Amino acid sequence: MAFKLDGPLLLAGAGKMGGALLEGLMAQGLPAAQIIVQEPSPSAGSAEFLKRAGIRCEAMITALDEAPSVIIAAVKPQVMEDVLPPLAKLAGPRTIVLSIAAGKTLASFERHLPAGTSVIRAMPNTPAQVGRSVTACVSNAATSAEQRATATALLSSVGSVVWLEEEADMDAVTAVSGSGPAYVFLVAECLADAGRAAGLSPELAATLARATVAGAGELLYRSDLDAATLRRNVTSPGGTTAAALEVLMGKPGLEELMREAVAAAVRRSRELSK
Repeated sequence: MAFKLDGPLLLAGAGKMGGALLEGLMAQGLPAAQIIVQEPSPSAGSAEFLKRAGIRCEAMITALDEAPSVIIAAVKPQVMEDVLPPLAKLAGPRTIVLSIAAGKTLASFERHLPAGTSVIRAMPNTPAQVGRSVTACVSNAATSAEQRATATALLSSVGSVVWLEEEADMDAVTAVSGSGPAYVFLVAECLADAGRAAGLSPELAATLARATVAGAGELLYRSDLDAATLRRNVTSPGGTTAAALEVLMGKPGLEELMREAVAAAVRRSRELSK
């Protein structure tokens, strides 16, 4: 089923995440004529894509013929306070304001918008670029069930969507899934480096590490089994995997380091939201 909106969609920010959402929505059938992009400095690739698709793109959108159905704020948190006030003037009574800026609270948007405006805070992650994001969302009290359904459909164009009951959980979500792809990429880096240290050529070590991490992720995605069961299924008693896991699961081990890493990311997310 094609994704449909009653009015235009205004996307502020056409970087990696904004661009991924844009491509996902167009793949789901949203017409280019319904899309308006505000981007003062599009990359060469983004500019070419927008031009080829026939999407209106301007450095600053100051007026529209009709209020947008959705305004997506996909700019960096550091510039949100500059970008949001002009966007807020374009919102109508039924506009959904959807933010994917880390650390920016619902209240930080509400103070710029008319009372009763729907605000949704979302945290996708970079696998959105290949349609495999997981996006956690939380909405303000003014958001209706219909508007939540619209946001779900929109964000589902780049992966799966979960809804939070409490905005306070967004800091932990950011630390786990928002930042999580970087942790996985680091595992691939470390695995390749360990392969080189074990005597493999850099090219072979990198190939094996990349394919192993990607393949294990795909197996985890497709399997009904949890990660612990899949891990145990690979591990023969007294075998090579068991020897390696004895190190990784020792003290201090990967579990302890991951908890410390996520806790550090949670703290930083809370600092950014102040």
